[in-house]
Amino acid sequence: MEQRRYFFTSESVGEGHPDKLCDQVSDAILDACIKDDPQSRVACETFASTSLVLVGGEITTNTFVDFQKVVREVAETIGYTDPSYGLDCHSMAVLDMIHSQSPDISQGVSGTGLKKYKGQQGAGDQGMMFGFACNETKELMPLPISLAHKLLIKATDLRKKKAIKWLRPDAKSQVTVEYEGHKPVRVDAVVISHQHDPDVSYKEIESAIIEEIVRPVLEPTSLLDNKTKYYINPTGRFVVGGPFGDTGLTGRKIIVDTYGGMGRHGGGAFSGKDPTKVDRSAAYAARHVAKNVVAARLAERCEVELAYAIGVPFPVSVMVDTYGTAVVPEQQIEDAIKKLFDLSPAGIIKALDLRRPLYRKTASYGHFGRAEFPWESTDKAAELKKAIRG
Repeated sequence: MEQRRYFFTSESVGEGHPDKLCDQVSDAILDACIKDDPQSRVACETFASTSLVLVGGEITTNTFVDFQKVVREVAETIGYTDPSYGLDCHSMAVLDMIHSQSPDISQGVSGTGLKKYKGQQGAGDQGMMFGFACNETKELMPLPISLAHKLLIKATDLRKKKAIKWLRPDAKSQVTVEYEGHKPVRVDAVVISHQHDPDVSYKEIESAIIEEIVRPVLEPTSLLDNKTKYYINPTGRFVVGGPFGDTGLTGRKIIVDTYGGMGRHGGGAFSGKDPTKVDRSAAYAARHVAKNVVAARLAERCEVELAYAIGVPFPVSVMVDTYGTAVVPEQQIEDAIKKLFDLSPAGIIKALDLRRPLYRKTASYGHFGRAEFPWESTDKAAELKKAIRG
């Protein structure tokens, strides 16, 4: 394995970022549908701009959802409660442009399409999905994206507790880690841009963010040193933000949502999609598989690709790449995966219990690396080891 030194950077965005606002609205609507009708078909897209949130897409459900109420509650929870922020949960306009799912897609998903797949739930679309895991952190996630998320989780906690009273909802972070081979050796640079009230000085902003957010999160890693660089609100001012400073759209932060660029991405966004959409459910399954491979110590790093065809009730391909870190041939790992994991769309939904309202929680700070989600379980690690030995 090559041991060259290099730098890798990942970013995260806070829950008040305009794109993340939209992801949370789309997933809150999905949760509201699936709560009372687990068979709901949802593909909800959200657009946000100054004083406006528009929801559209395709929804077929047997329950009633008050879209106005859901959208305003999400905005309020995030902290958009003041007209001066450019979006106020009480006074903003909420537009509903939702219609029902195409019957052509529905028949493939429901198993009423081609005769040879009758009665079998098919994939809601074609495409490829990737899952990734590595042994850099206890969550088996890449360190740069893990740290970038944790910085903004800390900032949000302080903002909502009013421990730093001048923080506003919009925020971004970025962490650069220096590696030797696949081993993180130090944090080289930290970037945080956080929206703030207009009457606070830059000196106060810089000091508070470094001392109350950055250091408490990163010092326990022992990877900070006297050469670590800090870039706090690099333009010098970040008052105008959220949907007033930039429009928001569901599904525009797919790298933030996954592995921070370390590991490939099939291109499909997650938020607003019910679990019949393999863009989402198969990406979760691929992460589940990859994490179990690493947890079983069959490899230090593992990427899994799954590919599907619309209406077809099984993956058309399964691929494992361990970047040369596997302790057994990759073909053996692939064979064990195919034996132990049901990677059909119906099998994924059943194994991960995806027909329940858990999606809004995923829509900020990453879909992976958080133990609360079922795809983060390492329940198959022992079985994988046994299958390989067998």
